[in-house]
Amino acid sequence: MRAVREPNHVHPAAPGAPARWLTVAPERTVLGVIHNVTSATRLLDLLAVFEGDRRVQTVFTCTGSSPFADGIAEFVAARELPFLTWEEASKLEFDLAVSTSRGGELQSISAPLIGAPHGAGYNKRLSSREPGAGSREPGPGAGSREPGAFGLTAEWLVYDGELIPSAVVLSHEEQLARLRAGCPEALPVAHVVGDPCMDRLRASLPFRAEYRSALGVRPDQKLLLLSTTWGRTSLLGAAGDLVRRALAELPHDSFRVLAAVHPNAWYGHGGWQLRSWLRPHVDAGLLLPPPAGDTWQAALCAADAFIGDHGSVSLYAAGLGLPGLLGAFDEQTVAADSPMARLGAALPRVSPTAPLSAQLERAARRKPADPRLAEIAAQITSRPGEALSRLRRLCYRTLGLAEPAAPLLPRPVDVPLDLPRPRHSPVAAPQFVEAEATTPSAPGPGPDPGPTRVLIRRYPALLQADTAHHPHLADAHLAVTDGEPEARWARAADVVTARHRATGAARSASPLAELLARHPGCTLAAAPEPSGACLLRTRNGTTYQASWESGVSWATPSLTASAVYACLLRHGDGWTGEAEVRLTPEGAPGLLRVRCVGAGTGGLEDTAE
Repeated sequence: MRAVREPNHVHPAAPGAPARWLTVAPERTVLGVIHNVTSATRLLDLLAVFEGDRRVQTVFTCTGSSPFADGIAEFVAARELPFLTWEEASKLEFDLAVSTSRGGELQSISAPLIGAPHGAGYNKRLSSREPGAGSREPGPGAGSREPGAFGLTAEWLVYDGELIPSAVVLSHEEQLARLRAGCPEALPVAHVVGDPCMDRLRASLPFRAEYRSALGVRPDQKLLLLSTTWGRTSLLGAAGDLVRRALAELPHDSFRVLAAVHPNAWYGHGGWQLRSWLRPHVDAGLLLPPPAGDTWQAALCAADAFIGDHGSVSLYAAGLGLPGLLGAFDEQTVAADSPMARLGAALPRVSPTAPLSAQLERAARRKPADPRLAEIAAQITSRPGEALSRLRRLCYRTLGLAEPAAPLLPRPVDVPLDLPRPRHSPVAAPQFVEAEATTPSAPGPGPDPGPTRVLIRRYPALLQADTAHHPHLADAHLAVTDGEPEARWARAADVVTARHRATGAARSASPLAELLARHPGCTLAAAPEPSGACLLRTRNGTTYQASWESGVSWATPSLTASAVYACLLRHGDGWTGEAEVRLTPEGAPGLLRVRCVGAGTGGLEDTAE
């Protein structure tokens, strides 16, 4: 990454630059050290301690030691960070440096260095001898200790016999014992400040409704968060089919699914490639926010459950009390006796055969009764709500400045704005629809017991695995839109909906008869009318008009057709009546009125063979 300046020009905010170049005259200069996008996002969280203080100028550099360098230039440019090349930064003196990674030649920085984690504490094992772990060569004796947590061993904290950081930031007292085992010489400079990300998440919980609304999650829906770290043993690397499975098995109208992808996975393969691989899933409703923002934090506060792996997001999710499952978990890369290791022992793994909905229900039932999960949550931070204030105290003491008088409290996560707009195909994707119609039982002879109750569950047909075992589709019918490009779906459809409204002379049943003729397997055809009602026709010629009571925003023509289909199977051909339709058991119903406007021959069952 290169700065766009003449070779002989220094950055105006760099130490030693002519004072006349700056509008504000800061008293101290802080260097923010970026390793990759992952570390950069946490770095900005920590540097919030200087907000509002014109005495402090912050500039940034990048060690250039991470194999995941893609995305850094865009991250820096999007946030307009004043940037120095590593060559420039390593020749200058600063009043303080802050790094959220141990990679790179940090010993070259001329400044007191505060080292902090870029995740939920210190949970991973990593040797500097591994390719891509960092460019620093191991010093004498490096790697000779029993492998400990990345960031808590001499391998990462000592260079040429000297400590690299002036301060090691910890989130919990339990890390002191592990630091003592991995690098006892660093204990005098260790500071337990807490976890600023966990503090921010907890401060955001009161705004759960706002996050859910921004993510497009209705009050009667559940949000499932799929969290994946990077590497072959991550959820995406080892169990990537779980993304498809979640969208295929969980009812489309009851669940929204969001994938929180680790920046190293995103930028290691490229954002275009990730979106290309997941395109069928995004088309089926997957929310896929870019990882450089904090949408994943808003999603954690909005979620009802999670499926994760050995990444920090899983630990934060458990810490917030979300029920969860593990889609993958690599014990070999997790530090022994860490909170992450305990999480791996506590959470159940996803079964490849049991229905996913049943597994999530079991996780929700067992979560309150498992004391291990409460103990793990308590190990994320031992200074809840205090991380930023304690870190500010440490930074200002190092800078030799008086702290600002105003208190520093964790702020809620911003409402997400970075979700890409979903693509809109001219032809709706085919869906399997499970439409359960029941009639309220009457106590005896008397008035009509009321509308037929219909519960709709829809599943994307394109994501169903090519196997004969689909228990969630046992009683489903196939609904498509006229013009469906894949013949296998068009031929097999039970219900077909026209794309265009029936107007003028076309409001007769003849266009519906033509629609039925083009789809020989179809039992019921539907076309929207200008009034908002639907005209429907069975293969035996019976014609219906169906209209909704006002205010049903989710009532599409295809859904109308599926609801009528269920009612006709329940009551028989020629039925006239009302149906109370729901998309979820907890959701508000819509009232559908169905009127038979033209008799046919035979029953609906005769046409469904």
